[in-house]
Amino acid sequence: MRIPALPRPRSLAGQLFAMQAVLLALVVAGYALFTFVSDRGQAEDAARRQATAVARSIADSPSVRSAIRSAHPTAELQPYALRVQRDTGVDFVTIMTPEGIRWTHPEQRQIGRRFIGTITPAQHGGTFTETYTGTLGPSVRAVTPVEENGRVVGLVSAGIKVEAISRRVREQVTALFAVAGGILALGALGTYVINARLRRHTHGMNAEELSRMHDYHEAALHAVREGLLMLDARYRVALINDGGRELLGVGSEAEVVGTSVADLGLPAPLTGALLASGPRLDEVHLTASRVLVVNTSPVSGGEHRGTVVTLRDVTELQSLMGELDSERGFTQALRSQAHEAANRLHTVVSLIELGRAEEAVGFATAELELAQALTDQVVSAVSEPVLAALLLGKTAQANERGVELVVSEDGGLDDGLLPETLPSRDLVTILGNLVDNAVDAAQGSARSRVTVTVTACAREAELVLRVADTGPGVDPSHSELLFQRGFTTKPTGPGGRGLGLALVRQAVQRHEGTLTVTEAEEGGAVFEARLPLGDRPEAGPPSRAAQAEPSPGTVRHPSPGAEAEAAGTAGGRSGGAA
Repeated sequence: MRIPALPRPRSLAGQLFAMQAVLLALVVAGYALFTFVSDRGQAEDAARRQATAVARSIADSPSVRSAIRSAHPTAELQPYALRVQRDTGVDFVTIMTPEGIRWTHPEQRQIGRRFIGTITPAQHGGTFTETYTGTLGPSVRAVTPVEENGRVVGLVSAGIKVEAISRRVREQVTALFAVAGGILALGALGTYVINARLRRHTHGMNAEELSRMHDYHEAALHAVREGLLMLDARYRVALINDGGRELLGVGSEAEVVGTSVADLGLPAPLTGALLASGPRLDEVHLTASRVLVVNTSPVSGGEHRGTVVTLRDVTELQSLMGELDSERGFTQALRSQAHEAANRLHTVVSLIELGRAEEAVGFATAELELAQALTDQVVSAVSEPVLAALLLGKTAQANERGVELVVSEDGGLDDGLLPETLPSRDLVTILGNLVDNAVDAAQGSARSRVTVTVTACAREAELVLRVADTGPGVDPSHSELLFQRGFTTKPTGPGGRGLGLALVRQAVQRHEGTLTVTEAEEGGAVFEARLPLGDRPEAGPPSRAAQAEPSPGTVRHPSPGAEAEAAGTAGGRSGGAA
């Protein structure tokens, strides 16, 4: 048997419409009922006042007193009473003797009979009103005496039927209900229009569905680790999730929501991307400690309503990509060296085949001594293993590009000197990008001999990394722009440029260091990064550089055949390759 589907709950807009319509109907009905009761009471009061006024005016009329004294009072009073009844709108006018015998009545047959009702107060000279059921039915009546010389000579009663009062009230209430119906119709129409608009905004969902969607929305918002930022039409933060606050390094959601993007304290390029009116696709931006991929999408419905921003953290990925580029370059250098080594091996074999064994041994020994000398020289200048390995690899890469890499022997960075607060990955990022930037600049120089000089030393509780080149130098107007993401004076390659030096500055600022660029004495540029060492390890020998400033003396390394692992990131003069 097929079970019938349960009816779908009414939408939130429909529920609101029904509730508002019922409330409006109750208000109108209550007001109408109150008005009906109030009008009925007012109508009865008005009827009493009208009956009293008519009765008193008749009792004070001289013609009435004169007719009462005549031999046949009814003959004169009946036409007069009917005329007054017609002119004043009352339902009956009865003039009677002090004992209550009628002289006049709307019905001819009731004349001469006793008045039905209370007359005692009037017989004693008082005027009063009452609601009483007489020959004409229930009526509101007034009874007053006709006095002459202080003596009651007759009584006058004027009254209005309750039915007539009710008829008047019904007419008023009918008009009231017509107005109330019109108000209800207008209210219902206005409510319908408002709720139709609400239905469009809620997409016809009921309260339970909206509540469930809100719960899912909150759960999804906080579960997504990527940053999500929603801006309103005035570029103020309307919504931000936990990932977005973490990636941007801003305060709590309560502090951020409602704040303009320009007041969040973000780097200028990132702020400009968030304030852009057009969409942004996979743009790389730097914060103080992260590399972010930013995507923006305007929300529009005929007008700009806001912007949706997504943020992805690619700090580790960017570092790994830089290391991969460095490894790729190092692999190419090793391939070239392998080709060169094969040529030398063929030379040794050929010398042996020619019977020149001693010359073959001398040639091979010289090559080995040259490679070992290069390694010894680098390690003696910088014995810190990670930086030594990096410099050996960069030396081979620079040689492949026709640039001579020189490590200053007056520097010196002993193993174990660096604290744990300076991770090797950051040092590789800083020195690797500076060296790659210098090699790029030196390679483009028109000089016959192009060199890059590297100095690494620890001095006055600071780690100093200095890289100088013999390239074309730095335009003074570009000294600040060099470290901004995306700035470059070279053609943009497939991988993009303008990120290397920005990563260097980010790493230096993360460790509260300084980064400067100056002009070299022999031309070219000198980049210097200074990083605080903090508390040095107790174990470990003092640095040679702590005893003396680095001097211009250098150890020049010829074409090497060194083998070393290197890590680093690709760089360029105006930002480096990303």
